[in-house]
Amino acid sequence: MSIISDHFQASAASILDNQFLEPQIEKIAKTIFASFEAGGKLMICGNGGSAADAQHLSSELLNRYKRERRELPGITLTADGSTITSIGNDYDYSEVFSKQVSALGRPEDCLMVITTSGNSANIIKAVEVAHDKSVTVIALNGKSGGKLNQSLNPDDLNLIVKGDVTARIQEVHGLVIHCICELIDSYILD
Repeated sequence: MSIISDHFQASAASILDNQFLEPQIEKIAKTIFASFEAGGKLMICGNGGSAADAQHLSSELLNRYKRERRELPGITLTADGSTITSIGNDYDYSEVFSKQVSALGRPEDCLMVITTSGNSANIIKAVEVAHDKSVTVIALNGKSGGKLNQSLNPDDLNLIVKGDVTARIQEVHGLVIHCICELIDSYILD
């Protein structure tokens, strides 16, 4: 049972070590809400577990989080296997998100990239295209922020979860996603 206990203890410690992110989380939620109020949408992408987080956030926005409210346009760029594989096959896997941002992105939109390392080429290219399209960029990042730090503009929001263990970073990202949803619900309903 020590494996299970160790996981619970490490997760709790990681969450508590990242409480300093509260002001950034609030700023992210306000930015996304402002985009929705301006008629924009939130495009979300990530790889692996971060792709699952992107789908999770999208479903909380499109359906609901905890309370009844209007549907919100959160679109995951990770769920369309035909699009991802055709871009990967015809071009390169590094373009699977950037080509979607190019087609869908508008100045009133936001792009949220979710990454535990900040080093994925397809995430970095999506950010570059978002900048070209005047789309607001939000990064849920981890570790030191990786190469993504150099691709972000000063106006971009870059939330870096402190820690070196991918699983712990993903757990904090999940909590951040729930905080964002709760805040957006409160802006709409309270």
